[in-house]
Amino acid sequence: MNPTPPPLIEAHGLGKSYRLYPRHLDRLKEMLWLGRRRFSEEFWALRNVSLEVYRGDAWGIVGQNGAGKSTLLKLLCGVTLASEGQVRSAGRVSALLELGIGFHPEYTGRENLALSGALMGLGQDELAERLPAILEFADIGDFVDRPLKTYSSGMSVRLAFALATCVEPDVLVSDEILSVGDEAFQKKCIRWMEDFLSNGGTLLYCAHNAYQIKKLCGKAVWLDHGQVRLQGAASHVVQEYAEFIEAQGETNTDGTAARPVAALAAGENRITDVRLLNGHAQETSQFVFGQPFRARLRVEAGTGETKPPVVGVGLVRPDLVPVYGVASDMDGAVPRHVEGRVYQIDYVLPQLRLLPGRYVLRAHALDSAGLRVFDLVEREFSVRGERRELGLCYLPHSWET
Repeated sequence: MNPTPPPLIEAHGLGKSYRLYPRHLDRLKEMLWLGRRRFSEEFWALRNVSLEVYRGDAWGIVGQNGAGKSTLLKLLCGVTLASEGQVRSAGRVSALLELGIGFHPEYTGRENLALSGALMGLGQDELAERLPAILEFADIGDFVDRPLKTYSSGMSVRLAFALATCVEPDVLVSDEILSVGDEAFQKKCIRWMEDFLSNGGTLLYCAHNAYQIKKLCGKAVWLDHGQVRLQGAASHVVQEYAEFIEAQGETNTDGTAARPVAALAAGENRITDVRLLNGHAQETSQFVFGQPFRARLRVEAGTGETKPPVVGVGLVRPDLVPVYGVASDMDGAVPRHVEGRVYQIDYVLPQLRLLPGRYVLRAHALDSAGLRVFDLVEREFSVRGERRELGLCYLPHSWET
């Protein structure tokens, strides 16, 4: 029996505190008093966090702004020293943290690649060998020989991510860095991360996009005011976090960031038609428990899309309590091309197991990578039937004695 390999990153009782000074002079006063008198308050950005990351793990980190997500990643990467607890790491860790961290604004992109590559352990010959692949991935053209201070935020991200991918890391750490990149580059990075994970890579991924967390990660940790509120399977943690945020009116019931339909921009994917059909292919809003249910969805691809969009379906109560949600890419289903930029797909339930009551079907139009939600259309329907069970849906079961 082979022993379990040690974790690549191991943290126990990790904490980080800072001194907060009400006024600038208070820092000087405290120095003059040689610490015998305090003019500051202690603030714990993170406390009592323990985590073990094994090879092949994909950890998502969720939490509201100020919850301690970035602080945790900096501690795990060794960028910041812990105030308490211990962290050990093995293997090569490639970190994508705050925008521009590790880059010098006065140096050119090429010079920054040489400097950052050296800090990552790449020799000159090794960097020269990998430079063409880095530049191809970054795709910033002649800007590579211009000072970084002339770059847009998206170009800086391109350079940083390209370098991180080409050093063949054991662990990739990403702290919401893709939120400033353009959509095409985001898809490119997500595809790379999926390949990286399928080849045994290890990922620590922080993002506000809960759908990305569920798509990429198998495990997740939810930080709240610097402490672990929940840790475990990503699907469970994200669902609990989404319900918590939803109670505060900040997200949709499927866990994605709230996006008013009115904000839909021209050229983005959109739902053009939603029809609810019974077992006789008749359009209706009244269904019978146990009978077939079909939602026929048509979606128009945006002008920038070259592949069929992903379609998501959520079933909720009228008070928006979620019952079930799924996206076409989760099952490998691809919408059928109808005409022009229009695609169609049917969401089919051979037997409707929702208990009698009123429900809402929510149809979402996502991009072809299944990462960004563009549009939302709702259809109300009711379920009739003589059922005595309690709850939202029937679960096939038996009794044994």
